[in-house]
Amino acid sequence: MMTFLLRFVILLFLFGSFTFNILAFLYGQPREETWRFLIDNREFDMPLAALMVIVAACFSFIITLWMTIAVKLKENQTTRLVKKVTETDFPKKMKHTSSSLKKALLVTNELIETQRSSLQRLSSEKVETNDAIVQERLLAERQRLARELHDSVSQQLFAASMLLSALTEQEENEHSQKQLAQVERVVQQAQLEMRALLLHLRPVALHNKSLAEGLEDLIVELQEKVYFNIEYQIEEITLGKVEEDHLFRIAQEALSNTLRHAKASEVELLFIARDGLAILRIQDNGLGFDKDGDKTSSYGLRNIAERAVEIGCTYKIVSVPNEGTIVEVKVPFKKGEQLDD
Repeated sequence: MMTFLLRFVILLFLFGSFTFNILAFLYGQPREETWRFLIDNREFDMPLAALMVIVAACFSFIITLWMTIAVKLKENQTTRLVKKVTETDFPKKMKHTSSSLKKALLVTNELIETQRSSLQRLSSEKVETNDAIVQERLLAERQRLARELHDSVSQQLFAASMLLSALTEQEENEHSQKQLAQVERVVQQAQLEMRALLLHLRPVALHNKSLAEGLEDLIVELQEKVYFNIEYQIEEITLGKVEEDHLFRIAQEALSNTLRHAKASEVELLFIARDGLAILRIQDNGLGFDKDGDKTSSYGLRNIAERAVEIGCTYKIVSVPNEGTIVEVKVPFKKGEQLDD
């Protein structure tokens, strides 16, 4: 609003200065006898001077409004282009862009693509150098697994055993069935914790399989052990080794979070190719969480974000309390890399 008023005042001043200079050129310096006609002459029942001021104000307002709309439209167009600058087909979307802006955005897009390639290259090098310390990491993972099993599953199984002991010491009554149901829930939760931890700590992600094969094996294995339904659609897409490894780990992490925290009845996994992007999407209808206030799954979500950034792809995590969670990762790839069906 301040910018609009400033433009209006400047234009009104310019119109006033221009009109004053013309009158001074025609009638000389302002004197009462030569400039009196501006007050005496009346048009539309108002002095000529007032009419000139109104006309100047109208022209200033119209031009200011036009300038503001033009700037806003240009700003919106530039904003849309900047938001798309990370996309691989960005150069095709700049048909109606000024040459200077187009050049700057192309340079930015080229820089982003270069950085993405560098990130992927560095990630590949990292995977290769990690082979020498796999055994050490496996030992650390096993130790962490033992600690988590002790802190979570063991405690829940202990609670179940205490409830069972209480049942055996009392006579059958109306509370027995409730206690049995409670024991069953505790044991089921313990089993889910165990499966989630084992799923999270597989030392070798794909075992020399493609990502599509690894995801299918993972889902088939889970369907035999979990209490919720898993729907999936998986396409065969060829990516680099590091991209496949990270995407598989992301899928493991997301499913592990679902097992441990979501209490979902349905889970959907998609791995598809669309518009030059390999898209991995895991969605559940569980409890969801508040990203700002709920810290129960922050560690897993941080791992997902770090792995996505590490291979230069985009990701989003959307969760609504009591409705579910969506984890989506998009990896650019060349169309020639995709295998024919």
